[in-house]
Amino acid sequence: MLRFVITLQRLRRRPPRYGGPWESALLSPVILTAFIAGLAFATPREVAFSRLLPAAPALAASFWPVLPTALLGALCLVIMIGLSLIYADLGTAYTGAAIVAVTAAAAYSSHIRIQREEALFHIRIVADTAQKVLLRPLPRSIGGVEIESLYLAAQAQARIGGDFYEAADTRYGVRLLIGDVRGKGLSAVGAASAVVNCFREAAYDEPDLRGIIHRLETSTARHSAAHPSQDLPERFATALLAEIPHGAGHVRLLNCGHPPPLLMHHGEIRVLDPSTPSPPLNLAALLGDDYSIETVAFAPGDQLLLYTDGVTETRDRTGEFFPLPDWMRRQSPGTPRELIDRLHGDLLRHSNGNLNDDISALAVRRPKSPAAEDIGPA
Repeated sequence: MLRFVITLQRLRRRPPRYGGPWESALLSPVILTAFIAGLAFATPREVAFSRLLPAAPALAASFWPVLPTALLGALCLVIMIGLSLIYADLGTAYTGAAIVAVTAAAAYSSHIRIQREEALFHIRIVADTAQKVLLRPLPRSIGGVEIESLYLAAQAQARIGGDFYEAADTRYGVRLLIGDVRGKGLSAVGAASAVVNCFREAAYDEPDLRGIIHRLETSTARHSAAHPSQDLPERFATALLAEIPHGAGHVRLLNCGHPPPLLMHHGEIRVLDPSTPSPPLNLAALLGDDYSIETVAFAPGDQLLLYTDGVTETRDRTGEFFPLPDWMRRQSPGTPRELIDRLHGDLLRHSNGNLNDDISALAVRRPKSPAAEDIGPA
């Protein structure tokens, strides 16, 4: 069953049927066989191009399953026998033995490669499932607020990392969480999962953002105690909580060492630096647990961009950081999805596709009412 799923997945991901580098690679063993055979038939026997025939099944092991690889080796052996009927003293026995030996080794290599591909495919299925649990897709609209998310892994084959985000529509308003666990690997994923799962419960129960952050702090500390490591004193997470009350014209922010969000109001950009810093998660015992909540006007049509430090620390070839505030000032008003799509494309262009850190972002907009859109901004 797993092999059927893998085959189906490969067919879905395969490039167009005709043309392209992928089809050329699949056909390269056949092309090489025909090329060597043509040279062997067209050149004097002293050149002995036929000795190159074992290279064809060796190349096939990189692309083909076991049976086609073995069949290609058999074809090369038939070609060698045919050459021996035309030219004498070709060393058919030695070349034939080489073809058989290389084909056997190539078939075994193909078998091992397929087993590893199946194991990697299974690991990716597990990773995709874990990502859907940790970073489940957010609805485009929640509690009357438009929202769009972005997640980019630093490694092209990676599925999950230490960045996290979540949104919840509660009786207190729409509550948002975005953060970044220090470090990488499974330990960072586990810590991020602990924070997100705790938020999914606390966001509905706690009437105040401080209550949520206290529970996140406790959850992070418990996770660190349950999974000790050498970097335990340095294991922490930055986090930003935002609360958009229903029907109110403001947003409450609690920033625990996280990059400040950006607010777009009538085309002007404001960096929402906290007036009083709050400690990152798992550092309250060292820095104190005094958490400060900021209240900022958030009128209809305003847009809020929350992000992790991977966005602002994205570098180009010269080492220059991505200028997020200046980039935001150049953006025309639009939907959160349009903003996230532009950010996604410009980040990849700025870094030339080489990301040094995981990237997460949330774009949130309070839509204008029909009446407000007719009247226009005051």
